[in-house]
Amino acid sequence: MNGGSSKSLKAAFSYCVQQVRAYDYHHYLCLLHLPHASRKAAFALRAFNIETSRAMDLASDPKTGLMRLLWWQEALNRIHAGKLVEHPVAQSLSWVISNHRISKHWLKRSLDARITDANRDEGSMPGSISELEKYAEDTQSTLLYLTLQATGVQSTVADHAASHVGKASGLVLLLKSIPHHLNRYGKVLYLPADVADKHGLLMKEGERSEIRVGTSEMGPGGGLADAVFEVASVASAHLRKARQLSGTVPGDANQILLPAVPAQVALDELEKRRFDVFDSRLSKGVHGVSPLWYQLKLAWYAWRNKY
Repeated sequence: MNGGSSKSLKAAFSYCVQQVRAYDYHHYLCLLHLPHASRKAAFALRAFNIETSRAMDLASDPKTGLMRLLWWQEALNRIHAGKLVEHPVAQSLSWVISNHRISKHWLKRSLDARITDANRDEGSMPGSISELEKYAEDTQSTLLYLTLQATGVQSTVADHAASHVGKASGLVLLLKSIPHHLNRYGKVLYLPADVADKHGLLMKEGERSEIRVGTSEMGPGGGLADAVFEVASVASAHLRKARQLSGTVPGDANQILLPAVPAQVALDELEKRRFDVFDSRLSKGVHGVSPLWYQLKLAWYAWRNKY
């Protein structure tokens, strides 16, 4: 590698780190506990997730957001064909793929899930929690699978734990996104229809369904809080299952699975606020707790080689 390309790659990875710090701070702090040799891959993968997860929100209209995701689909094909893509995250991913031999399957699965979600009919929603779990696995667990691969961890048990941690993380993030989506789009996008119906939130007009979130449904004790509690309980169950495997997970995998910690913090804070996702205290600091306290908790788990 010549000096120019080395400098360009260094700038590309620096961009990835900055993006993760700016838009995924709780995971940025997790990645700082990874072995130095694994960090480049982890930051590149998280930066890729930021690019794809924010595509729809940054676009002026859904069609433009979908076009951005399709651009990334073509970019991944070019990267795997050994072609240069002029984008810092793409450059970083290209280096990771060639140096760590990570699976094209998981990257494709992650992106395909975003594209399928972007193609959803307006007003449609996940039918069940299992659908929401699959989306969480496709978009969050895949990042952990890839990081395990990049670190050289080959373990079915570690993959199983990563599946549960990713599902928990994904479900938590979708719950915390409810106020943002309601503010931006005027509706709740990621609450399962069967759960919403059970708690009196689902409005049906012909073949169309919509989740109703008025003043009476909001706040502690409202139908929305009950629905959030139900989904949060599933996320908690995934964390418990992941931690039950900790005794048999290879030691090298424990720090990769540290995202279990922010997921637990978020769930604990949701419980304190009686599952009211609109409580402004949840948006302060890191998942509602002080950054210092969160960093100390994370450091404690990392020091004990736990997740």
